[in-house]
Amino acid sequence: MKNYLNFETDIKKLEEELDQLKDPYNQSGLAEVDTNKISKIQYEIDKKLKNIYSNLDPWQTTLVARHEDRPKAKFFIENLFEDFIALSGDRYYGEDKSVIAGFGKFEKKSILIIGQEKGENLESRIERNFGMMRPEGYRKTIRLMKIANKFNIPVVSFIDTPGAYPGVGAEERGQAEAIARSIQCCMELTVPTISIIIGEGGSGGAIALASSNKVLMLENAIYSVISPEGCATILWRDSKKILEASKAMKLSSKDLLNLEIIDEIILEPVGGAHRDRDLILDNVRTSLRNNLEIFSKMNKDEVFMQRKNKFLSIGRAKGFVSSMDQSEGLLMKTSILENIKNKVIENKNYFIVALVIMIIATIIIKL
Repeated sequence: MKNYLNFETDIKKLEEELDQLKDPYNQSGLAEVDTNKISKIQYEIDKKLKNIYSNLDPWQTTLVARHEDRPKAKFFIENLFEDFIALSGDRYYGEDKSVIAGFGKFEKKSILIIGQEKGENLESRIERNFGMMRPEGYRKTIRLMKIANKFNIPVVSFIDTPGAYPGVGAEERGQAEAIARSIQCCMELTVPTISIIIGEGGSGGAIALASSNKVLMLENAIYSVISPEGCATILWRDSKKILEASKAMKLSSKDLLNLEIIDEIILEPVGGAHRDRDLILDNVRTSLRNNLEIFSKMNKDEVFMQRKNKFLSIGRAKGFVSSMDQSEGLLMKTSILENIKNKVIENKNYFIVALVIMIIATIIIKL
């Protein structure tokens, strides 16, 4: 059974009519299939889909990103990679099923794959905690990223979460510390890291795994520091102002690409990724191949500096540097007096000893 969003009412009616026409068995028995009418309705559906999805507002984009039928991380892992072996546990507390992580091969090259998994039905969503990771989930990914770094294996992450789990147990086990450690680990890696936001990229729960060399984003995905509902409640104390909040937050892929927070938009089929899974799979595969090829020509230092410069230049009209070799340009310029002051502070013990010797020498001379 297909699921439709509230702005897809016309599409639903047309597709129901189309299904009836395609079925030769109706209430009156066997009937002739009207191919001309089928083609006409299909054309109308395609036209309406194109018109609707080319004019989505930020809140409608959020609804598409949360669509029940949207391909999840598990789908991409199973269809993009070969010989995937899932690894479990953080070696501190336990296993977190909201994240799938392990090693596999992409076009015969070893890759560490991390995927935030929401689940496909109610039972699996409860088991996966709706994609909201706990501290042990982040600690598991840290453990595996360090292994990947040791053996020079690139990291690919699929981001799809409303945010990190806010439960009491998670906070007691150090949720904030685990997220911070995960961001730190991502930034320190010397292997290429690529994050693909396939649905929701919510808050620190997403940033913990999306601090990567390349951040890619499906066309109708979202990436934000908080949900539109949460933003509206905090700023206006009115959860109904979700459209205003969505617009202000600049959470769509186009806005984020303009702000240079993400690096690339992966186009989706008309009507969303769930309408043609084979096409979205091909688009993600092509993008992943191209980006891995870019980093295959870089050494460890260049990979590290590319990531560093990328994040240091976010929020500025132009980056500090034009190439990776000009990283010195990222350093803050200081005046001569400030340099002298810093030298004095760094070597204060030597200056104190010298001052004491000078005072003693002056007293001896006067005597």
